[in-house]
Amino acid sequence: MMRPAHATASAILLSVAAPAMAQGMAHAPEWASYRDAYRAVVVFEKYGGPKNLLQNSLQLVPREKGVLGEGVQLVLSGKTVQTSLALDALGRGVLPLVKAAYDENAILAPHRKLGAFELRARVSIAPRPDNTYDSGELRAACEQALAYARYVDATARARQCVGVRMVFPKKGVETAVRLRRPDGAEQALPVAPGQAFAGDTETDFPVVTYRFAPERAQVVTYSAPLAIVPLFE
Repeated sequence: MMRPAHATASAILLSVAAPAMAQGMAHAPEWASYRDAYRAVVVFEKYGGPKNLLQNSLQLVPREKGVLGEGVQLVLSGKTVQTSLALDALGRGVLPLVKAAYDENAILAPHRKLGAFELRARVSIAPRPDNTYDSGELRAACEQALAYARYVDATARARQCVGVRMVFPKKGVETAVRLRRPDGAEQALPVAPGQAFAGDTETDFPVVTYRFAPERAQVVTYSAPLAIVPLFE
């Protein structure tokens, strides 16, 4: 869980720490329990509040910086279940909810050696296909994320939505974000290296932070962000 002492914070709601224990298996620092991951993710699925502007994912966070790289997959292995989960550049993917894997207490592990890691449930704002975001809709999405954060963490009740953090790939795309005002004037928003979510070991993703203002505007991105993270203070 996140602590409210940070000035800004993203929606990190539940975590599953590796190492974990599975039935009949010894201590293993490089895998995690499917049951623990399932329990973390399914909380969002069962949540009855508004969440149409949000998306839920499971993130693999290595303890060591710089080992995630591209093309990492999370392998689900059980007695009768064997499948893999593709991860994005932030280490996120959608956990398949498989009853047999839960019953067998299957394990989750990267398809290649990464060392010790954590699995964390992450809630972010769903991207738009046209890369154009109305500030009112971004605020509404942030409020949905905050309502969910308060649902799972009582310490979030004292916090408020202040903006969003847009995270982009490290290479291969142009990172440019403009703020378009109602009169047609546009302003480029600054890009700085940072982390997608608090607690991530990778801290050099191109990040653009947009803080809410009374005036309605549009936030326009040149390329699709990897993640749009709600910010609370």
